[in-house]
Amino acid sequence: MASVRIREAEEGDCGHILRLIRELAEYEKLSDQVKISEEALRADGFGENPSYRCLVAEVFSAPGEPQGQGIGSKIIQKVAQVALDQGCSQFRLAVLDWNHRAMALYKALGAQDMTETEGWHAFRFEGEAMRKLAGK
Repeated sequence: MASVRIREAEEGDCGHILRLIRELAEYEKLSDQVKISEEALRADGFGENPSYRCLVAEVFSAPGEPQGQGIGSKIIQKVAQVALDQGCSQFRLAVLDWNHRAMALYKALGAQDMTETEGWHAFRFEGEAMRKLAGK
C-alpha cells in the first residue's frame, strides 16, 4: 500500500507542479489550455503576495501499484483542514462532466454537486473575449 505525506508546497516544487498541471490537462484533454510557466508559478505562489496556496502530496508507492489507495481522499481532507484553519467556510472543486469517478469520490466525502442542487454552472472569460471586455 502506498504511503502519502501531504505538505505545503515549496518554491523548489514549481517544476514538479507544472509537470503535474500538464499531466492533468492531458488527462482531461485540455493540454492546449496550459499557458502558465514555471516562473509565473513561482511568482504567483511564492512572491511577495502569493495569490494561491499549493499542497503537495508525496506518494511513495511501487510502480504499477493499483489505484484506490485513498490518496485523493487524504488530499481533500487536508484541503478541508487548511481551509478551516484559514477561516474559510467552504471550498469548491471543479470536475469535467465525464469524470464520474471523481464525482463519486467527492459525493462520497460529502460534497454537494452544485449543478444538481443549485443549478450553478461555471463560466470563464479568456483570450479575445477577455480583451474585448477589458477594452484592450
